[in-house]
Amino acid sequence: MLGLTTLGTVHTLVSLVALAAGFGALLRDGRIDPGNSLGKVYTWATALTCLTALGIFQRGGFGVPHALAIVTLLVLGLALWPAGSRLFGGTWPSVQTVAFSLTLFFHMIPGVTETFTRLPVGRPFFTGPDDPDLQMVVGVLFLIFLVGSAYQVWWLRGASRSQAAPPLPGAHNAGSAR
Repeated sequence: MLGLTTLGTVHTLVSLVALAAGFGALLRDGRIDPGNSLGKVYTWATALTCLTALGIFQRGGFGVPHALAIVTLLVLGLALWPAGSRLFGGTWPSVQTVAFSLTLFFHMIPGVTETFTRLPVGRPFFTGPDDPDLQMVVGVLFLIFLVGSAYQVWWLRGASRSQAAPPLPGAHNAGSAR
């Protein structure tokens, strides 16, 4: 119906798990924390999403989606890098938080593209990845990422001055699942 292969279906389902965990972490904690359950689910599902993306060739050979998967894996690796705190010092929490948020933004690009170039069935919202309206949506998502990341960094800096790292305002921290 939607033209998905078996690998494409698995990829899509795993990416939905990653998105749910990522947005759940943002709502609960204000950031994706690799030390808690949502952060771990997000990390593993994101890695698996990227790896499965490398095997999908619906639009021909190696292309932009494959490059984005590799870049996402590299940024995820940076966010998880054990030596990050030594290299980046006091800015490490901000670097790590922005890196995780960037991977979530990267999820949104193919997510929006693949969803709305297929749906609604028979009359999709966008004609393809190069549709100017789709490009505008991705641009808006990028602006949201920038504003959200700036807010996260601002909050983390304030939290580090108070020596505590509470959840971001508006985050619902009904108990940490660590």
